[in-house]
Amino acid sequence: MGISEIIFILFMVLILFGADKLPEVARGLGKTMRQLRDATDEIKTEIHHHINHTGIDTSIVEDTQKEIEELKKTIDNEELTMNNE
Repeated sequence: MGISEIIFILFMVLILFGADKLPEVARGLGKTMRQLRDATDEIKTEIHHHINHTGIDTSIVEDTQKEIEELKKTIDNEELTMNNE
């Protein structure tokens, strides 16, 4: 997502919710992002726990972990963008 797209989205949020509700919306979005991050961490922990007890092929697990890490990076980037506003 480029800078111009982010600015456009922020502009639309400002128009839809107004300047007075913007902090409330950002706070809610931040909480949602935190819950999503916590959920991905929980999934990762569950995968590790399951692997240790069942002996699943580690290549599948590594691929899944890479996808989870990419998702977490995306979430982190979006959270930083929202926090900078």
